Amino acid sequence: MARDIDPGRPRIVIGRIGRTHGVKGWVKLQSWTSPAENILEYAHLLIETENGPRRLRIDHSRWQGSNLLVHFEDYDEPEIARALTGCEVAVEASELPELETGEYYWHQLQGLQVINLAGENFGRVSHLLETGANDVLVVEPEAGSMDDRQRLIPFVRERVVWNVDLEAGTIEVDWGADFLARK
Repeated sequence: MARDIDPGRPRIVIGRIGRTHGVKGWVKLQSWTSPAENILEYAHLLIETENGPRRLRIDHSRWQGSNLLVHFEDYDEPEIARALTGCEVAVEASELPELETGEYYWHQLQGLQVINLAGENFGRVSHLLETGANDVLVVEPEAGSMDDRQRLIPFVRERVVWNVDLEAGTIEVDWGADFLARK
């Protein structure tokens, strides 16, 4: 079953399987897609097992309050489905929808070097935070950074973020070196 999964292809984690629900193998599925129901658009989800990657197919889904409940093909009993609890679910990066020009997935921004308009190197994006108002780049210092401070920089296009160059691996920001830096 897992033979058609190429372990060398990049995968993007888009959710986590929660506890079982009921007696027919249903599980709660925490979706990290936006909106949450977009996770149902993927024909298969990938999980890592001790025997390597495994492909799961959602054959039924429903909302119960704010919880997304799913049933995976061939997981018809809670004892069997319980083995999936806690597994992160991913898709191959090539399956993600194309974005419009100027839009980026978080995984594309992680690892990019952040330089301000004065040419000062702040470090690299380690991860992003969702704040509701806008996403925030968490920039960690590295060898060659101007100092050893972590910076939280709002990802606001044309006000703070001037340029994202995925090929060059850089983000250019209008951000002062001493503004909201944490030691």
